Amino acid sequence: MKPYADAPVRMFLQIAADLLALAWVYLWIRAALSLREIIMGLNRPGELMVSTGEGFSEHMDNAAEQALKVPLAGDALATPFTSMSGTGESLSAAGASFQESVASLGLTLPLLTAALPLLLLAATWLPARARWIRQAGSVRRLRGLTPEARSRLLALRALASVSPSRLAGVHEDPAGAWHADDRKAVRALASLELRRLGLRGF
Repeated sequence: MKPYADAPVRMFLQIAADLLALAWVYLWIRAALSLREIIMGLNRPGELMVSTGEGFSEHMDNAAEQALKVPLAGDALATPFTSMSGTGESLSAAGASFQESVASLGLTLPLLTAALPLLLLAATWLPARARWIRQAGSVRRLRGLTPEARSRLLALRALASVSPSRLAGVHEDPAGAWHADDRKAVRALASLELRRLGLRGF
């Protein structure tokens, strides 16, 4: 596998693009993690609600137990405390629900924050990078062929990939020259393909 071109300018641009892509990934992952920390910081009110509700219920239950010990009027005295204990349980349940909402938000929003930019990168930079590596690798595999066969294959690739204006600068009928096996035109077309990829000749 050949990751970078031979031409210095093309190589510099590829390395710069790779570094920018890595920086893009790092920045958005850091942004997602920072957002998660901020969201999870909102969890404190839920924790306080749960703690307060549990403590309130515990105190009311204890008060109800003490009231039940009062002769004759114990049940009547314990009823308000029992009711208020239910209020504490409701507060605890609300706090737990709040914590669940924060946890869900703390997972969803950071994922979206990181996923969308990374998908954009995967749809733009990654395919172009993979395509160049694949094309450069296929050119390198031509080294085992004879110079004539290698030139003809590279020239054929040039006919399919190089712009018509550049092809016309080599020969007025590039396809015809390739079919006629015009050695000079074929070599020129092969050079066009190598320059397009930023590769040296063999």
